[in-house]
Amino acid sequence: MLNNNALNTILACMATSKEAYEIQKVQTAHRIKLVESWGMEEGSKILEIGCGQGDTTAVLAYYTGETGLVHGVDIGPPTYGAPITLGESTDYLKQSKLGKQIKINFNMDILSPDVDFPEDAFDYVVFSHCSWYMKSTSELLHMMKKVRKWAKQLCFAEWSTTIHSLEQYPHLLAILIQAQYEAFKQNSESNVRTILTPPEIRTVVEDAGWKVLEETTIHSQDLQDGQWEVDMVKHDINFELSRTENMPGKFKELIRSEVLMLEQYIKNGVIKPLSVYSFTAN
Repeated sequence: MLNNNALNTILACMATSKEAYEIQKVQTAHRIKLVESWGMEEGSKILEIGCGQGDTTAVLAYYTGETGLVHGVDIGPPTYGAPITLGESTDYLKQSKLGKQIKINFNMDILSPDVDFPEDAFDYVVFSHCSWYMKSTSELLHMMKKVRKWAKQLCFAEWSTTIHSLEQYPHLLAILIQAQYEAFKQNSESNVRTILTPPEIRTVVEDAGWKVLEETTIHSQDLQDGQWEVDMVKHDINFELSRTENMPGKFKELIRSEVLMLEQYIKNGVIKPLSVYSFTAN
């Protein structure tokens, strides 16, 4: 059962407009499920990689309490994001009742030689819905190896590529389409750059020296992300294919056929988000 006290307290600390309140409510409720599944203890020191606008940061701060610390880092600049930027969102969060246990650093590349923390500086390192932003599987592996010495436990969550209902098909197809044209880019700011399946994620984590403890599947069917990814493909596809000069013509035809498949389904079908693969490791 959802902890409504936690939900209401956290929502009061988030920078959101009246129009976006219900969206934020759904997003926050999902992250409460994640953090509760990880079983974090009050007073913990947490390093959150890819903190973004603080959706997970706020939940972590609530559960670690006043005696804990959440250190969020993100490679993006504080000016990134719309309609509320990363900087605006986190400034609001840090001024809230949860702010005193939060520290945020933007423009921080974890893989930079200049970035380091003492061994076991944190109780947990968190990766929440950020692994698909990686340039490659190799980049994620290097990151998993580097953070291994900084924390005693890893908490990880990412969309699962396993479909549990037909309504999740559009979300899966939309991210597959994006990943295909993203494979031809050298640089990108897209949400989906490298798709990793649950077995691949587990292999990467174990190759980096972690031992997976508990795995679970989180179902948050009210999340809006499936619809967002479908809308993005429909809006961006012509632009994306027109600027990808090194993509073979036959491959572009394949992607356009997939877009037609997507459009055909959503005429009469319901769009539900993919489930989420979540686990802890030490």
